[in-house]
Amino acid sequence: MPLYEYQCNECGAEFEKMMRFSEANQRPYCPSCQSQDTRKKIYTIASQGNSLSGASASAGNSCGSRGGFS
Repeated sequence: MPLYEYQCNECGAEFEKMMRFSEANQRPYCPSCQSQDTRKKIYTIASQGNSLSGASASAGNSCGSRGGFS
C-alpha cells in the first residue's frame, strides 16, 4: 500500500496515511481534529526532473566526469 501525505483544511495538521490504490480518491479523517476536509499534498519535485537536461543536471555533480567530455 502506498503512503500518502495529507493536510487538513480545518486545522492545518499534516499527516501520513497508508491507503490502497482503490481508496486513493477518498479523504481520510484528520487525526488531530477528526475533520474529513483533508487534501492530498502535491509535490513539485517530481515535475522538476523533467525540466532539467542530462548535461545541466550532471554539471554540478560532485562525483565528477569520467568520460572527459566537457
